[in-house]
Amino acid sequence: MTSPQDPFRQTGWAGLRARLFHLYFVLRRPMTLGVRGLIHDTATNSVFLIRHTYVPGWQLPGGGVEVGETMDEALARELAEEGNIALIAPPALKSMHFNRRSSRRDHVGFYLIEQFAQTVPKLPDHEIAEAGFFPLDRLPEATTPATLRRIAEVFQGEPISSYW
Repeated sequence: MTSPQDPFRQTGWAGLRARLFHLYFVLRRPMTLGVRGLIHDTATNSVFLIRHTYVPGWQLPGGGVEVGETMDEALARELAEEGNIALIAPPALKSMHFNRRSSRRDHVGFYLIEQFAQTVPKLPDHEIAEAGFFPLDRLPEATTPATLRRIAEVFQGEPISSYW
């Protein structure tokens, strides 16, 4: 008994040509995808912010989605790395944003997290200079504009921007 050939599998010159076109488009038009999490401690009405060693300002934890990783997996990894924070329930995807300040092809998934655990505070390391929870009415002066916009969208009902 012969099995039918996969109609999407191309061999020979056509397959090589398809792979080369795919490589061309990946190199010519690469997209990047990141995630950021707004960790909200409902008991203290505070949010978790970080300050990196390599860029100015206080911001939401997060980072890039790696190849083969879901956005939820990337968020969980970044929260653990940047804040010693573990998700104890699925995060809520609030919005997607085009991050034109980073590049012409960068997008960020923005999540709200209200069910989490942090067993020990995050100590400074090579990437994170400082990290901690801040009351919503006493955010650090150097909080980035994008972070302030996301907080205003969630807690003050501001319209959600398409841009990070």
